[in-house]
Amino acid sequence: MVKNTHQAKLIYLDYAATTPVDSRVIAAMEPYYNKLFYNPSANYQPAQQVKAALNSARADVAMTLGVKPSEVIFTAGGTEANNLAIYGVMSQFPAANLIVSAIEHESILVPAERYNHKLVPVHQDGTIDVEALAELIDDQTVMLSIIYANNEIGTIQPLQTISRLISDVRRVRQTKGNKLPLYLHSDACQAGDYLDLHVARLGVDLMSLNGSKIYGPKQSGVLYVSRRATILPQILGGGQEMGYRSGTENVTGAIGFSVALKLAQENCKQNSYKMKRLQKIFIDEIKRLLPNALINGSMSHRLPNNVHITLPGLDNERLLYQLDEKGILAASGSACSASKQQPSHVLTALGCSDSYARSSLRFSMGRYTSSSDILKTVKVLKSLINN
Repeated sequence: MVKNTHQAKLIYLDYAATTPVDSRVIAAMEPYYNKLFYNPSANYQPAQQVKAALNSARADVAMTLGVKPSEVIFTAGGTEANNLAIYGVMSQFPAANLIVSAIEHESILVPAERYNHKLVPVHQDGTIDVEALAELIDDQTVMLSIIYANNEIGTIQPLQTISRLISDVRRVRQTKGNKLPLYLHSDACQAGDYLDLHVARLGVDLMSLNGSKIYGPKQSGVLYVSRRATILPQILGGGQEMGYRSGTENVTGAIGFSVALKLAQENCKQNSYKMKRLQKIFIDEIKRLLPNALINGSMSHRLPNNVHITLPGLDNERLLYQLDEKGILAASGSACSASKQQPSHVLTALGCSDSYARSSLRFSMGRYTSSSDILKTVKVLKSLINN
């Protein structure tokens, strides 16, 4: 549970939206707010000390991902990383096309609309239709952007399978003399605490990460860009971040992100084990007390901290308000689109009706979630429905 000044205890079940900052992350960042506040581009010795700390943070991220430091670009979160990936590649090839899944985050879907793009469908459980994807790739496709783990329903995508498909396409292109590149990008913002992020094993060319999803600071993130890939900068100026992102570096954010990522990946298996146990308790209780509830997303390829349900005929916004009054914080979907008052595009892509989507709730657990939190949540939810 999370303590709050207005209520003695809050049950926070919206970790997919954001996470509290780990105390170890705060400790690592603290010196760079006041004592070592210098601009790392300055030439005097204290500033060069800050630059060395920034370079060390980049090297730590690179080691965690299994890449070179020069392939790591610090950003102000996942949205900027996703935008830089899309614009950075596609602005070089205005006549080409890109393919994105129908269940991407808005920070992929919206920039993709600026270019010739195709939406690859998903199966009813939210997994990519790989056969349909293969059909959509043509000789003018330069980029695929496939989310690693969906932020609403938690479904995990088979990136290795998609990577092998892209390798096959590249070989065919070589025989045809087609020199157009073909890159695989993945939004991995929800994956850091629970899934492998080693890019060689995943087979991705670009990957976005977000610090606020892994107990790091908000407005911190990374775009990994393989040496095989070429992108154009979208923020111009003094040439910081190897020319890809001008502006004085957010040293505290970069250091906080690097520590958070390292902790997340070091404890990945332990975190997954705990969440899977809590997820089973959650789903078992839902089936026992709410027999009409439907579970959305894949049951076998799913983030272990995600439980997404539909309660047919009920208004999710009303339920969320009532849960909030009881000190239980949950969501209906992505926090970034919560204010749009539109049914979830993710559930629509699964073939769900608008009324079905408007009866859906997302519960996402985290480090401070307990089994008693879950038992109370389902019990309160049942009482609200009965009343």
